[in-house]
Amino acid sequence: QVQLVESGGGLVQAGGSLRLSCAASGSTFSRNAMAWYRQAPGKQRELVARISSGGTTGYADSVKGRFTISRDNAKNTVYLQMNSLKPEDTAVYYCNAVHFYSSYNYWGQGTQVTVSS
Repeated sequence: QVQLVESGGGLVQAGGSLRLSCAASGSTFSRNAMAWYRQAPGKQRELVARISSGGTTGYADSVKGRFTISRDNAKNTVYLQMNSLKPEDTAVYYCNAVHFYSSYNYWGQGTQVTVSS
């Protein structure tokens, strides 16, 4: 069982920055792939960034060069550094973990990010 708790969301002006954190429970964190998704009102949930157990990262085209995903296995935490934020980044951001053995997807409760123009 993996529990995920996000934090760091809030209201920021366009061009600003936020750092999201996702604290994970359990002993498998270092072996699990982690990701951040987001869902804007009226839209489908979309992948923002992902990081493998080995540290390989991938990003949606819309955030490349602006967002950085990282993980600290000693703290069981994954981060999303978001720079040069745009109003279209406004969404609920969800942390996701894929269990290394079962491939089961775990989700956090989400954290709201609002970017004002």
